[in-house]
Amino acid sequence: MSRATNGMIAAGALAVFCGICVLPAALGEHGDVSLVGLGACSISVGALLAASGIYWKARVLQSKIARGTTDGQTKSPSRQVRGGCELCASETPVIQCSVHQLQLCPTCLAQHYDPRSCAYVPTTRKSANKSGKSLAAKRGG
Repeated sequence: MSRATNGMIAAGALAVFCGICVLPAALGEHGDVSLVGLGACSISVGALLAASGIYWKARVLQSKIARGTTDGQTKSPSRQVRGGCELCASETPVIQCSVHQLQLCPTCLAQHYDPRSCAYVPTTRKSANKSGKSLAAKRGG
């Protein structure tokens, strides 16, 4: 759709330019009165085309903003940036509800806590940087 709107804007600018080029021939010393109408019509149609192209380009951008995407991005599935509680976004998360895929702070955990339907996993875990020897020793080889 972006190419079409750019094309409309370019066609409108070209039509306005042609209309402006026709007007001196109509208004000269030996001018033709019928060229005044042609020039004025070309200018007005060109302005309408350019304005329509700008309008449609704005509508496309507005719909992309409403969806939360831009040309190079796709919207990520309801995941926020890591670093804060996903409900209140003010405190550091301490636990993750693996059923609802939410990272929760202690305050929000008290409101969300339901041991019958939710499974909780601590959000901070030690890194698994183990050498090859220790892994081989655990396997028995």
